[in-house]
Amino acid sequence: MMLADDVAIVTGGGRGIGRAIARRFALEGASVVIAARTEAQLASVAKEIEDAGGQVEFVVGDVSSEKDAERIVRTAREKFGHVNILVNNAGIYGPVKPIEDISISEWDSVIASHLRGAFLMTRAALPELYLQGRGAVLNISSIAARAAFPWGAAYATAKTGLLGLTRTTAAEGAKRGVRANAILPGPVAETDMWQELEGKLTERSGRDRAEVFQGVLGGILQGRPQTADEIAAAAAFLVSDQASAITGQALSVDGGMSFC
Repeated sequence: MMLADDVAIVTGGGRGIGRAIARRFALEGASVVIAARTEAQLASVAKEIEDAGGQVEFVVGDVSSEKDAERIVRTAREKFGHVNILVNNAGIYGPVKPIEDISISEWDSVIASHLRGAFLMTRAALPELYLQGRGAVLNISSIAARAAFPWGAAYATAKTGLLGLTRTTAAEGAKRGVRANAILPGPVAETDMWQELEGKLTERSGRDRAEVFQGVLGGILQGRPQTADEIAAAAAFLVSDQASAITGQALSVDGGMSFC
């Protein structure tokens, strides 16, 4: 098992990619703390992990809150003794609108959920990782950080900002045993976020929903969306010792949607 004896925090762990990452980490031997704002979703994922024989704890909280971020890290340490992996996955898509129509509150909400949350969680977790002398921070960015799509400025900006945070975390942590990387998923059609986004794109474009979906697939070399389990497999590798020489990198897991 790649993650035996590791303790991982996964934010946004109640559904979608976060759920898949938490389940994969537990399967690979890690003790997992999942955090999100919806208790019912967290409890469901925790039960799945426990039923499979894994070790898990969940924390209801908002990662954009300084107190909640610190409480999530503290819970992990108190429950499992230490923390050496952090996955910043929590976030919302936000408005599907032209830039000129996005309100300040909509903008701030998206930036807070992705970028402020990742900063607060990283700031709270790094002392724990440094104490171990080994560890990994993994930020879940997006293909939107590398490609130009209309009507998603807040989301694209937040996800691009995560790449800067990733590189700086890598630079500061390298000599202290801590690596930092990012994953840029392409469309993961099974997630609630994609389903909501697809619906909003359909409404705004005036096209049929199936036509919108096929248009997205046309930009992917493999001709299909990615799965949450594919993102989770890449995540497990990047936080494991098998990726011990990889830091400061952004890995696209997008079926060939981008090439940089």
